[in-house]
Amino acid sequence: MAKRIPDSTKNSLHWRLATRARERWPDLAEVRMRYRAGFAYVDGVLPDGEVLQLCRLRYVGSATTWGFAIYRASHDDYEDNVLPSGSPTGTAEEALDCACSLYLTNPTIWALDPRRINDGDH
Repeated sequence: MAKRIPDSTKNSLHWRLATRARERWPDLAEVRMRYRAGFAYVDGVLPDGEVLQLCRLRYVGSATTWGFAIYRASHDDYEDNVLPSGSPTGTAEEALDCACSLYLTNPTIWALDPRRINDGDH
């Protein structure tokens, strides 16, 4: 059974992703979150109001590490996937960057030093 995401983690997750979107993804007017069991679903809202389903994060018991699944518009589902680092888990910010780079087509995001993206945690 999936672990329930604590309310404090939901709040910090949304704040972190909204902050990342403002910093890196100006094409997004808003980041919206939906929750079900141990999953957080991340949607991006464009300035015209269009909502893009981006990814699903799986809670693994930590507010800083999440499982990652990309939204597949062609199948209208989420598929577990790996992040560009090659890991199936990572920060929520890495997941947002990965999904936005696919759906908003900004490949320059991957030219940034990942140690700076994650506050030097690597």
